[in-house]
Amino acid sequence: MAFVVGFVLFAVCITLSVALHECGHMWAAQATGMKVRRYFIGFGPTIFSFRRGETEYGLKALPLGGFCDIAGMTALDEIAPEDLDRAMYRQATWKRLLVMFGGILMNFILGFILIVVLAVGWGLPSLDQPPATAIGAPACVQEYDRDGNPINGLCTGAGPAEQAGLQRGDVVTKVDGVPVDTWQQFVIETRKQDGPFVYTFVRDGKTMTATVTPQTVTRYPKDGGPGEKVSAVGVGPDFYEPVQYGVLAAIPASVSFTGEVFSHTVQSLMKMPEKIPALWNAITGGERDPETPVSVYGASRIGGESVEIGQWQIFVMLLASLNIFLGMFNLLPLLPLDGGHIAVVIYEKIRNTLRARRGEAPGLPVNYMKLLPVTYVVIVIGGAYMLLTLSADILNPITLK
Repeated sequence: MAFVVGFVLFAVCITLSVALHECGHMWAAQATGMKVRRYFIGFGPTIFSFRRGETEYGLKALPLGGFCDIAGMTALDEIAPEDLDRAMYRQATWKRLLVMFGGILMNFILGFILIVVLAVGWGLPSLDQPPATAIGAPACVQEYDRDGNPINGLCTGAGPAEQAGLQRGDVVTKVDGVPVDTWQQFVIETRKQDGPFVYTFVRDGKTMTATVTPQTVTRYPKDGGPGEKVSAVGVGPDFYEPVQYGVLAAIPASVSFTGEVFSHTVQSLMKMPEKIPALWNAITGGERDPETPVSVYGASRIGGESVEIGQWQIFVMLLASLNIFLGMFNLLPLLPLDGGHIAVVIYEKIRNTLRARRGEAPGLPVNYMKLLPVTYVVIVIGGAYMLLTLSADILNPITLK
């Protein structure tokens, strides 16, 4: 039940983020004297609507986004003669840019507010985590039943890894001679051992080895299948502890952290094309790379799992990251994204400035009909990428458990 609540709540939060993105456009347009004809959440058939002033507000059947209809957004729009002077394409450059940046800024503001909430409520995590095969603090080996409950209470004493001298932060490079690069590889190779074996690891820049005698335990798969006897040594992956802040100290810390999120988001956007093979591999039965993009469904699924296990900080962090990603993605200079319209406005300004220097009149607005082929290509490629990501999230989702 908690998973369903978290899933639906996260989906609703995404819808609200998109709705507020459109509010950013709408409020900027209204503040600069443009006419906003319609503001709707969702697409498809109208469920209800009402008019306030000159704007119609409403909700549509498919909660897949929203839109803000500004009169004369392009010269192709049909517009009443009495509204011609308020058409967006006839406004000053700064006004048009303010409107187009309004939605993007709204996503950035939402992301920052959520990061402040995270800093005060749970603490800010480190985005630069330890190496994938760095081990956390060694402990005893805990036995669990099929429902994940400890057997015979919580374990005590030193576990096999601690007895062998392993320490938190040791980066394991080989398990019994087999190279490992991911934590999953580390777990697989460790579990298959049936007696004493050797870890090769790096500590303080030095390569070392340790002989470990594992403990046999029963582990149950997530799909509810039969339990399996495996070897365990009492370690988990290392991680940096979040740092919690007071309300005042959270502001500068959140500004710095938001800058880091921006940097990581730019890197993620640049890597999106190279993630296509990894997504295809996940669909065709391979291991799902946790660094691959997720769809709205996949993000909502992770949000649901975070609520189910009581990790609300993951919920908030994911929602903050998603808002910043939406803002950055919309900055791409491609139609129909906001960045594409911004690029057109800037082009018109530069062109008209050069024409003015030559003593020529301003040129006509950009003919969007000529840009339609490129726009269609962007829509098709973007749609295919979204379908690929959605398929991976359905067939081989990223999970927290």
